Amino acid sequence: MAQPPVLLKDMKLLDVKLGQLPSWVAMRDFTPGGILGAIRRGYNRYYNKYIDVRKGGLGGISMVLAGYVLISYIWSYSHLSK
Repeated sequence: MAQPPVLLKDMKLLDVKLGQLPSWVAMRDFTPGGILGAIRRGYNRYYNKYIDVRKGGLGGISMVLAGYVLISYIWSYSHLSK
């Protein structure tokens, strides 16, 4: 039994074909609530995949730490370059 086709607005970015990209971007919600919801969904996806796992490792926490180190370096680059 074939699955029904997925609507373009419900597709993930990696599933969108190059020709469909402009119309897919036009369907996104760029209001403050929509942007906040996208950030919340991204955080929940990250948390469920790397942090809240039964047999966890250091992968998720090390990515957060590496991101923190990178952002701290970028913020203090002007002081370090002098």
